[in-house]
Amino acid sequence: MGYFGQGFDLITTKGLKRFVFIPLMINLVLFSAAFYFLLGEIQAGVDYLIGFIPDWLGWLKTSITFLIWPLAVISILLSFALMFGTLANWIAAPFNGLLAEKVERHLTGKSLGDDGLMAIIKDIPRTIGREVTKLVYYLPRAIGFLLLFFFLPVIGQVLWFLFGAWMMAIQYCDYPFDNHKVPFSVMRHKLGERKGLSYSFGIAVNVMAMIPIVNFLVMPVAICGATAMWVNEYRDEVLSQR
Repeated sequence: MGYFGQGFDLITTKGLKRFVFIPLMINLVLFSAAFYFLLGEIQAGVDYLIGFIPDWLGWLKTSITFLIWPLAVISILLSFALMFGTLANWIAAPFNGLLAEKVERHLTGKSLGDDGLMAIIKDIPRTIGREVTKLVYYLPRAIGFLLLFFFLPVIGQVLWFLFGAWMMAIQYCDYPFDNHKVPFSVMRHKLGERKGLSYSFGIAVNVMAMIPIVNFLVMPVAICGATAMWVNEYRDEVLSQR
């Protein structure tokens, strides 16, 4: 979890702040719009359910409203954090890779090669292909865990949360791995070898992504933290094996 905390320090580092701006803005716009929409849907759903209760049971309407709202908000935050985070990462993928590259250069003092706008444009097909690979890995598992989420009380929510933590680790650690053209399967295997490290990082991201306002910062902070983890825990080993 300390690596996620390190990400907060890195986003304020001189020379890195301008590369944080685009991922931050994309996250801000998407999360604000989505959360506003979902809160409206919660209210509509609560009103619909309350409509079945007769007026003479007014006290019951109030009690059920106070009970449903927290449960609905928690459920939406649990599912919303991962799904909208995935969408935001799709849109910001080329800029996320650039941020990871700049953080790695800052931490190691070594350049990864070409940078700048033209490098981003040339890399778009490859980064989109990588995001498609992650999506193919994510979707069937997400469907299975979502079914458990809705039909297996408590246990389903815990499993969804843990799945979300694993996907957050994969999503954000993939940027520094991908900058070195490390295959997706190799990256997953390396994260799986150190599940405690991967899950603790993913849990930190997952928890912060569920907190309104704070979740706006999650994407750039997680990229910076994951890149620090790559540099300290994986870089030398992975690159020596290539």
